[in-house]
Amino acid sequence: MTCMADVSNNVHQSPISNSCMGKRIVECVPNFSEGRDAEKIKAISDAGRGIDGARVLGIEPDGDYNRTVLTIAGEPDAVAEAAFRVIAAAAEHIDMRVQEGEHPRIGAVDVCPFVPLEGVTMEDCAEMARNLALRVSDELELCTFLYGSAATSPDRELLSDLRKGQYEGFQERLENGGPHLPDHGPMDWNEKTARFGAVVIGARQILVAYNVNVDETDASASRKAGSLVRSTGRLLKQDDGRRTRIPGMLPMVQGMGLPLEAHGISQVSMNLRDVSVTPMHIAFEAVKSIVNDHGVDTCGSELVGLVPLSAMIESGKWYADEGCEDESALVQAAIDGLGLDYLAPFNAEERIIEWALEKGVEA
Repeated sequence: MTCMADVSNNVHQSPISNSCMGKRIVECVPNFSEGRDAEKIKAISDAGRGIDGARVLGIEPDGDYNRTVLTIAGEPDAVAEAAFRVIAAAAEHIDMRVQEGEHPRIGAVDVCPFVPLEGVTMEDCAEMARNLALRVSDELELCTFLYGSAATSPDRELLSDLRKGQYEGFQERLENGGPHLPDHGPMDWNEKTARFGAVVIGARQILVAYNVNVDETDASASRKAGSLVRSTGRLLKQDDGRRTRIPGMLPMVQGMGLPLEAHGISQVSMNLRDVSVTPMHIAFEAVKSIVNDHGVDTCGSELVGLVPLSAMIESGKWYADEGCEDESALVQAAIDGLGLDYLAPFNAEERIIEWALEKGVEA
């Protein structure tokens, strides 16, 4: 691809050196346990609005999971305030005693991570998480856990470990003294805890939900590719019951292949858990090489939710001419090289976190 200034109207026009200069930008992604009731989703999401310096950029409900993923970004203090208000609103509108859904969860707000984007460190985000966890426990009298880079010990870093047993097993954990009691908040099963459960608050690297489209209907090659690229790889079983794993190709990646019947294709659906370790173009090209070996081709890819500018720039550098430094051209190179507009138009002004903030975009 040629590095040119004349690119799509959907692409921001500014050089890399001017991008968010001097700004401090944090992303927060609260996942709350309601994905079906439109009025409740709106009330909880709206609680994060109207705070100077923070914007709600994405609202993604899922009825099967009965869960909504909210994306908030902006200045650290403003984002932390928005997160607190969202948790408070969830405590008001969600009763976990009657909640059910497919996705694992331990509370009305299951997880609330802070992610450093610009001008802040991981430790800054960890401190934000610690402060929010204390505030939620003190002011709302709710149970809070700390995970990721904010975890109080190495055995508490993984979200899956802290919510093991989910909401249904939380009362027993409290009454039995563990394992993994909350870091803050009440240690007894009371009315507020029964209604809300607990929230896991933390700090982590940028996670990008990214799907590669494969031109097949039965997901045969896609499933093979998913099992090969994901970090956990493939599980081998012997007839005598012995098991072992062959590690996957890509670090910090979760993935699986599945059919996408509505579009007559399949996908390798991935979570790039640290896009600085495995960028989008590496994931795309890895899947492409595997399915090509099975006589199938890719047909673009898809981003779920918003993406940080740094991730687009990194992939754009692979597809653009060597030495290209124009920010808008690099973003367009990523869109074209990854085929991000195959299933639907990709509006960079709305889908790149920093640009959406700059343009005042709000979900």
